Amino acid sequence: MALTRKKVLVSLAAAVALLVIGFAGYVWLALHWSFSGGERVGYVQKISQKGWVVKTWEGELQLISVPGAAPEKFLFSVREDAVAERINAVVGKKVALSYEQHKGVPSTIFGETEYFVSGIRVVE
Repeated sequence: MALTRKKVLVSLAAAVALLVIGFAGYVWLALHWSFSGGERVGYVQKISQKGWVVKTWEGELQLISVPGAAPEKFLFSVREDAVAERINAVVGKKVALSYEQHKGVPSTIFGETEYFVSGIRVVE
């Protein structure tokens, strides 16, 4: 009887370990495999650091629109402090943000949006 109970516990522990490893692999894949990427041009309106445990930088870019069109905002996240500092230095200037879109990230702990900015250049 004890051998059967031991087999059940080992099987249960193996199943839990497999689920944890599978979830960790999924999170790693979602954060490192880009669905799409590109550039958005506009004016950075704000960028701030948010989060209770893991701090991420969250920002808002006012896109340059065609005359007569409604203005549009591009919400983005920044994971690297160096990139956030460069963005902070040019708030209010016309910039081009390079970004990657990561779909399927399971939580907002890694960023509130699915758009992660990786570079910035001033456009003028």
